[in-house]
Amino acid sequence: EVGSHKTPVSVVLLYLVELKMAWLFLVYVLLGVPVDSVDPLVINTWSFRSASEAAWKTLQDGGSAVDAVEEGCGQCEKDQCDFTVGYGGSPDERGETTLDAMIMNGDTMEVGAVADLRRIKNAIGVARAVMEHTMHTLLVGESASIFAENMGFHNEDLTTNHSMSVYLKWMINNCQPNFWKDVTPDATKMCGPYKPSKPSHQKKWSMLQHLTDVHNHDTVGMVVIHKSGQIAAGTSTNGLNHKVSGRVGDSPIVGAGAYADSTAGGAAATGDGDIIMRFLPSFRAVEYMRMGEDPTVACQKSISRMKKFYPEYFGAVICANTTGSYGAACTKTANLHQFNFMVYSASEHGPVEKVVDCL
Repeated sequence: EVGSHKTPVSVVLLYLVELKMAWLFLVYVLLGVPVDSVDPLVINTWSFRSASEAAWKTLQDGGSAVDAVEEGCGQCEKDQCDFTVGYGGSPDERGETTLDAMIMNGDTMEVGAVADLRRIKNAIGVARAVMEHTMHTLLVGESASIFAENMGFHNEDLTTNHSMSVYLKWMINNCQPNFWKDVTPDATKMCGPYKPSKPSHQKKWSMLQHLTDVHNHDTVGMVVIHKSGQIAAGTSTNGLNHKVSGRVGDSPIVGAGAYADSTAGGAAATGDGDIIMRFLPSFRAVEYMRMGEDPTVACQKSISRMKKFYPEYFGAVICANTTGSYGAACTKTANLHQFNFMVYSASEHGPVEKVVDCL
């Protein structure tokens, strides 16, 4: 009692709860545990286990989310994941391997990206250099390579016996399939060089099957959540096999290939980049999560418009929100009915491969 007034039970309980929280706060401080910490998370596209492991190790060694994304994507570049990331894969129509990559810091909204990068193996590293050493966002082509050399990256040939073999077989097969249309000579039968011709209105040909081959566009896309709450995202790829020289897909495009905002979440995409970049699914997914959508629903909504306009093309998105919840979604094609992705979290003893059925 206080004087002649009785203290309500609810007030006493509230006082006890506050006292307990105060003691917990003190214990956390004494133990050096951040009171605002969250469970760290690494999520990346496809079954690229080594990328997950490299990113997670970076977090455990005290690295930031940006460090983890760089190391994770960089590991895939070294491993030549499925020959669609890094050197020695996906030769263009002139037989050259070129690289695209981007990285985004969700705390500062800074982005660095490179496209059509030549003779430099560590594309994600160059992308980070663009972010940290210039006031630009995207560098392309030969100028990007010169920038990389000035930043200390080693100049070396990205062609290998494998990529040259892929290129020569394509040439022997009359350059089939390729990415030309309404040109002469007939691109469905012959190699170039090509010149414009009148629109044919013919039905799209067998390139569609080529485009929906899982091994033709499996970019490594990654989202990392640091225990501090920092979110980062990034991508790395060598693009499409036999692409027109100079072609750039979605991977280095902010909001298309990946997007991160530490106040909402992160997302990364993979699939047919020429279509994906028209819809910015990574940006849309993060904005859906900002509005409170579950990560899986956010992923599904972000690719729904793409499926509406291009039902025959493949695309997939991975998503993670600020609480560490995650999800993924993909569009179903004749050849692809499921999408595999990797998750590494504090509750797991190692990276776990997840599978989602496509819509």
